[in-house]
Amino acid sequence: MRVAPGAVRTEVVGRHGDGWKVRVAAQAEDGRANEVVLRLVADALGLPRGAVGLVSGHAARDKVVVVEGVAADEAASRLDSATARVGKEAP
Repeated sequence: MRVAPGAVRTEVVGRHGDGWKVRVAAQAEDGRANEVVLRLVADALGLPRGAVGLVSGHAARDKVVVVEGVAADEAASRLDSATARVGKEAP
């Protein structure tokens, strides 16, 4: 997952190579952006926050997250849906 902290809005942007790109409004200080990323992913997947964890990349833009409770293909489908909603939201 590629993360862009300090963005105007928090959203799933779309595919980034083999992973996903997200933007978060939180700054990358004291783990704030990491927590927002995990909440965003959990919300996009329709899972509780505890089902998503950060495996690596705590201080980097590229992160590896683990998701429990949904198959990989279903997670990709749900993230695709979250990406499609971004373009339909009013500014």
